[in-house]
Amino acid sequence: MTTVGLIGSGNIGGTVARLAVAAGHSVVLSNSRGPDTLQDLAAQLGPLARSATAEEAARSADIVVVAIPTKAYLSVPAAPLAGKVVIDANNYSPQRDGHIAEVDSGSVTSSELLQRHLPSARVVKVFNNIVFKHLLNLSRPAGAPDRSFLPIAGDDADAKAAVTAFLDSIGYGTVDSGPLAEGWRQQPGTPVAGAPYGSFDNEQGTPAGADVIRTALAAATR
Repeated sequence: MTTVGLIGSGNIGGTVARLAVAAGHSVVLSNSRGPDTLQDLAAQLGPLARSATAEEAARSADIVVVAIPTKAYLSVPAAPLAGKVVIDANNYSPQRDGHIAEVDSGSVTSSELLQRHLPSARVVKVFNNIVFKHLLNLSRPAGAPDRSFLPIAGDDADAKAAVTAFLDSIGYGTVDSGPLAEGWRQQPGTPVAGAPYGSFDNEQGTPAGADVIRTALAAATR
């Protein structure tokens, strides 16, 4: 059993928590408003879930999912994440986050910014290309013919392997999209962002196999 820490427990973070608990993992929920605001969600998820501060979530978890606005990335506690696998589920949005010159220019990806802030952690980008309703409803067991796949980007092979194993446990296969510098291929506006999993209006979603995801990644342009 893995302990999963959530830094940000909104639509994506909360959905990952639900899938993790269903797979038998324990989860530690946190957000910017404090543990008390997450007690209801923890109660809904059951005995495998608890709410805590971001520091506690980072310290107690084996894998930590960061699902917050990109503009808040500097608020992620660095020290307790040293050596740990950190999943970056964020998407950069200038309308929400303000303009970040390095990301706007393409010289770095938003995940590389997070990795720079967490120099001793091992960041892997995933969950950012699928809406939370589809993430919840497209989960399938290993070997299912209609299993969906998610792209992952990262610089550390062992971290990617750990994330692949975690995703497998919660119902998803993975397609390696390269290092963090290639994470732009799964950002909003690219072929792999949202569309392979069906219309936003269809809550159940459309399964997207590995070949569909590879083709979409290859079609991405800047």
